Amino acid sequence: MIGVSNLKIIILAGGKGSRLTNTVDSIPKPMVTIGNLPIICHIMNIYSKYGFNEFIVALGYKAEYIKDFFINYAYLSSDFEIDLASTKKRIISGQNPKWKISFIHTGDETQTGGRLLRLKSIVKDDIFMLTYGDGLANININNLLNFHNKSNKLVTVSAVRPAARFGELIINQDNIVSSFKEKPQINDGWINGGFFVMSNKFFNYLENDQTILEKEPLEKLVSESNLAAYKHEGFWQCMDTLRDRDYLNSLYNSGNAPW
Repeated sequence: MIGVSNLKIIILAGGKGSRLTNTVDSIPKPMVTIGNLPIICHIMNIYSKYGFNEFIVALGYKAEYIKDFFINYAYLSSDFEIDLASTKKRIISGQNPKWKISFIHTGDETQTGGRLLRLKSIVKDDIFMLTYGDGLANININNLLNFHNKSNKLVTVSAVRPAARFGELIINQDNIVSSFKEKPQINDGWINGGFFVMSNKFFNYLENDQTILEKEPLEKLVSESNLAAYKHEGFWQCMDTLRDRDYLNSLYNSGNAPW
């Protein structure tokens, strides 16, 4: 097994974000800014805080915006000089993250499970982490990994309990998921908060581009008692609507962003 710090983090960043239409008509959802940075950078910082700096970004909708941003990241965040005659550039001051990022286009219309499946040939490690490109949390990544390793399950999902209703998880006393229902209309409780840890064997549960991660693959794991839930009681917030974006910005601008 590879060193823990070298684990890859996959970020699903190809969706259109249809409920953020006023914002993402011109940019992809992960590029919506919270404070002075796109939300995808805040997500990377969550992992980087714990020493995880190798990312695979699964691109789709308007992928060129994400590529352009990171190609120019060092210059956007630093003072630099440029010789226009030779086009040579030199960073004068500024400290950039130690991120190593692979940008893989996984299709404009590909579903979440399909995006992951398209990465099978480049994800060779025994385990890897995966999360969505629109959710922030003050989750302890080391504790999450330790929990996954002790669970002996193929996949661990971080379970959260916000006021909103998304994919609801029912968890038994052994922290094994017994029911997984995406966006239920009734009942409040634990929901899918992303921040997954996955065995490479999970690729066997994915079929094609139209595979929805949150449907058959995870439901199959549930039927096998093979999906563990790491209960995160702290801060978690997705950016699903304009109201969510404004709320995250207010937290960031307060100087006390919990993530």
